[in-house]
Amino acid sequence: MAKTLDLVPVGEWGFFTLPRPMVIAGPCSAETEEQVMETAKGLNEFGIHVFRAGIWKPRTHPGSFEGIGTPGLKWLQKVKKEYGMKVATEVASEKHVFECIKYGVDMVWLGARTTANPFLVQEIAEALRDTDIPVLVKNPVNPDLDLWIGALERLNREGVRKLGVIHRGFSTSQKIAYRNDPQWKIAIELRTRYPDLPFFADPSHMGGSRDYLLELSQRAMDLGLDGLMIESHCNPSAALSDAHQQLTPPALKELLESIVVREKDTDSREYRDGIVQLRAQIDIIDENLLYALNTRMGVSRKIGQYKKEHNIAILQTSRWDSVLEDMKKKGRAYGLSEEFIETVFNAIHEESVRAQNEILES
Repeated sequence: MAKTLDLVPVGEWGFFTLPRPMVIAGPCSAETEEQVMETAKGLNEFGIHVFRAGIWKPRTHPGSFEGIGTPGLKWLQKVKKEYGMKVATEVASEKHVFECIKYGVDMVWLGARTTANPFLVQEIAEALRDTDIPVLVKNPVNPDLDLWIGALERLNREGVRKLGVIHRGFSTSQKIAYRNDPQWKIAIELRTRYPDLPFFADPSHMGGSRDYLLELSQRAMDLGLDGLMIESHCNPSAALSDAHQQLTPPALKELLESIVVREKDTDSREYRDGIVQLRAQIDIIDENLLYALNTRMGVSRKIGQYKKEHNIAILQTSRWDSVLEDMKKKGRAYGLSEEFIETVFNAIHEESVRAQNEILES
């Protein structure tokens, strides 16, 4: 069971205005004062109130543009002064936090690489103790929900109550259209455990290309997420980092106007009556699924006993590969995705192997 987080509602942060989505926008990197100010001006003109810009950039290889560093914080100060916008940047160390406090940064976020390192998270959490700065936590590089939650718990334990998350997808070795695998199921699980946690999607890093920003942003809204962090640059083609995933302010305005925002609830009697009936049907189907799974595990235990009596190994890889391929084929006929079928049946298989192991060891 998930531990409770002590949170200040996002409506009390003084950062965002309704309706959804809450939007954080700005360049991947602060490159020059002119670039920062021109981008901020364009975003401010159509109502973006929270400006983001990377000051320190964690890069895979040395020699790449690793951010302008502390001098860029003066440009964020100027954005606050001239346009009245809140400003945010990524931090990856205690030093970064102290510099942000010194220059009056309003909000910080932890990047995927940082979230994956509990030592860094703890260092940052302690540096933020006794401050009132909101903190957003991106998911770790790899799909590890416990690691993501652990970072939230460390920050919360040090008194960070203005706390939220950013879903930017996960690294993958598989060939997919996006830069990072969305794996929305993990975001849904986190949302289910912590329904009051402010939840942003980062379609820029998820997609890695302007071509996917609208569809990923719409998907986030369809799932009921609260906001978006989107990269915007006054001249994306000249950007020193992530040029392909940034939008000009006018293009971002067009994208946001294209999104259909779903309501979280309604007073409609027709909707409420209909949804109650459909959910009742789901409950019955779920009970039938549990009964079928229990019956299947009973057969698995009998198979385990049979193997034990005849001294046969439990794991039969070739047999399972054949079964799984057959199930994926049948699943397609029902309109079910291969990923879904593989996830469900692999989980069932793992539980069957565990049950048979218990028979073998008894």
